[in-house]
Amino acid sequence: QVQLVESGGGLVQPGGSLRLSCAASGIIRIIYNMGWYRQAPGKQRELVAQIDSGGTIYYQDSVKGRFAISRDNAKNTVYLQMNSVKPEDTAVYYCNAEIRASLVQPNRDYWGQGTQVTVSS
Repeated sequence: QVQLVESGGGLVQPGGSLRLSCAASGIIRIIYNMGWYRQAPGKQRELVAQIDSGGTIYYQDSVKGRFAISRDNAKNTVYLQMNSVKPEDTAVYYCNAEIRASLVQPNRDYWGQGTQVTVSS
């Protein structure tokens, strides 16, 4: 059974920084895409940033130049460094990973439990 466990959320002032981490554990053969989504109250879940197994990165326009995604393949972990945060970044942030547990199983999407990020003075 694969699990994604997030950490690093909390309360931060506008203009401040926060670093989210997400570690995948369990029986894992290959991790393809790893990414971060967020969902604000009353809004749909949206993709914030994603990094594939080759290191190609995608950012949502609203976070370009402020957020940085990275991954440590040896630790099966993805990070989201959030700088110059704004009140509109307030949301529950979810880690997502496309994982193949074994060569005889198809790829599957896995989700973390979510971590609250609140940007407020």
